[in-house]
Amino acid sequence: MKKLIVVALCMLMWGGEAFAICQSATITASTPTADFIDYGNGTVTHTKTGLMWKQCSEGLSTVTTACDTGAATTHTWQAALQLAETLNAGAGFAGFNDWRVPNQKELKSIVERQCNNPSINATIFPATVSSGYWSASPYASVAAEAWNGDFLNGDTFGNPKTMSYNVRLIRGGL
Repeated sequence: MKKLIVVALCMLMWGGEAFAICQSATITASTPTADFIDYGNGTVTHTKTGLMWKQCSEGLSTVTTACDTGAATTHTWQAALQLAETLNAGAGFAGFNDWRVPNQKELKSIVERQCNNPSINATIFPATVSSGYWSASPYASVAAEAWNGDFLNGDTFGNPKTMSYNVRLIRGGL
């Protein structure tokens, strides 16, 4: 007898195409919505790590907290690090001026293992693209590379710092 696997489509839509496929009937959520405090201002705190995240990828607006205004922007590694510095030197975001690019471990902490393409909690982090996001962690074995996280399936890779990837900023939290 074959097992029936129920596959639920997450509520993430771009251009009429469904992206995230979540296997909620067979895999326990690794980042359930209940593990986050949503402040309603474009930020959430992951209660398991105590880290505060911007909900939207850089380039997207939190006007409606749906990250549906603008377009996700990509940056080289150095430009991603500079993006956080520039934000902090200006008005900051949500009343904070200590935003930064997450390290590799922090980036992996928001991967949702029951979902694929993107492998992230789309309720907490709407409009997340499946392609790479920079981490602040250099790739130890190759000085010209740094780690980035892929939200297609939640893997991390070392890539040249000159390539352009998405950015989601983080701060110390609570």
